[in-house]
Amino acid sequence: MDYSLAALKLLCVQLKSARQTTSQNAFTLGGILFQRAWLQGVLVSVPSSSDGGWSDRFLLDDGTGVIELILSGDFRSRSWEAGLYIMVVGGYFVRAGDLPVIKVHKMVDLSPFPDRESMWYLEVVEAFKLFYQPLFEE
Repeated sequence: MDYSLAALKLLCVQLKSARQTTSQNAFTLGGILFQRAWLQGVLVSVPSSSDGGWSDRFLLDDGTGVIELILSGDFRSRSWEAGLYIMVVGGYFVRAGDLPVIKVHKMVDLSPFPDRESMWYLEVVEAFKLFYQPLFEE
């Protein structure tokens, strides 16, 4: 993972336009090279221990699409519940025939801050207009 590449503030619908590059295990979005994405949304599915084994997956819905989250270590041991509004940053990966994935390296519960959801959409729009749109127009 190249941490010199910024984590883009995006919506799931924008990730559908990302194209994988042949080098650096990265993606491009309108000429912007990235490996990590920053998303916020509602946790709509969490693994449960039904029938003695783990089922389901961590799924995040940001209102424009759904993405799977892969958690490891400390994040996996925390108590995450469906319905939480969370922020995630991590490596973006695409699998053929399945949901795209974020391999999480930062995850924060923003549920105690009810204005965060509406503010997020404004942040994404602002980041697009200030940083991404000029590159799309080149």
